[in-house]
Amino acid sequence: MKRTFKITCITLLVAVLATGGSFGQQLPQFSQYIFNGLHVNPGYAGYKGEPYLQSTYRSQWVSFPGAPKTFTVTADMSANEGTMGFGFSLLSDQLGPASTTGGLLTYAYRIQTGAKSHLGLGVSVGASQYSIDGTMLDPNDPNDPEIPQGTVNMFTPNLNSGLFFHTPKFYAGFSVYNMIGKRALEKEDIALAYHDFHYYLTAGALFEFSDVVAFKPSFLVKEVKGAPTNYDLNAMFLFYNRIWLGGSYRSNMKIWNENLEENLSNRNAVAAIIEIFATDRLRLGYAYDHNLNVLQDYRSNSHEFSVGYYMIPRKATMKNQRWF
Repeated sequence: MKRTFKITCITLLVAVLATGGSFGQQLPQFSQYIFNGLHVNPGYAGYKGEPYLQSTYRSQWVSFPGAPKTFTVTADMSANEGTMGFGFSLLSDQLGPASTTGGLLTYAYRIQTGAKSHLGLGVSVGASQYSIDGTMLDPNDPNDPEIPQGTVNMFTPNLNSGLFFHTPKFYAGFSVYNMIGKRALEKEDIALAYHDFHYYLTAGALFEFSDVVAFKPSFLVKEVKGAPTNYDLNAMFLFYNRIWLGGSYRSNMKIWNENLEENLSNRNAVAAIIEIFATDRLRLGYAYDHNLNVLQDYRSNSHEFSVGYYMIPRKATMKNQRWF
């Protein structure tokens, strides 16, 4: 019974996190990752050149009891004339009685591959804690001795790696998350792919239409065992080097995984995104996600807020603007 209880609770967490279309991923989904690549690639650390601190809060499916709520703080900087990047990430994620907390330290070695191009090779190490609070459950049998009276905690180490290539007008990256730690959970009698490898492939470009308007298309592909392949298609417009306006389309497709449900087209979502440089140091962002699936009639949409702060003033005239 104990094993069944753990698997049931954690399967629920796996099923609901990330997006409405990723029924196998447990890593949280962020619509504004396109402005902070540290969420999906440790090789991104140090890319901006300037010390940068960002906090993001996401409330998903707001009208559902126990819906996911995620809070993160990330920071990164470059050193040694830009050849090295350092960063850290803190995560708190809550889904009903289940919660995840974690911390990562990141290092990236940045190689200059051309006059204006660099390749970052990054790694992040840390630990995660997965918890289930039995006091928040409403069991059919309240006298079941296997239902925890308090909080059950499970710990695991974590290791991620990634490559991030960029020029002033183009970037591409590939990363792997959850490279270690699965065995630590299996020792807790959790026999499912809860802490499996996650693969991320991303790329984007910047096209300047004029001195006033620029256009940035990008994509992100996410792959994990036991789930459909997820992809994000993003389109953002930059006005006056200060205001980003655009959106994302998120969906799924079956490529590598077999024995998955056929109606993947019912798991789509769109997001409207705005980012503003309120000052030379302060960056504010907001994303509104709308489901195009079975939840669309329940007004169970998502809100995501972000605040970024440059430790030194951002200069709009810098030769290599950090638009990614």
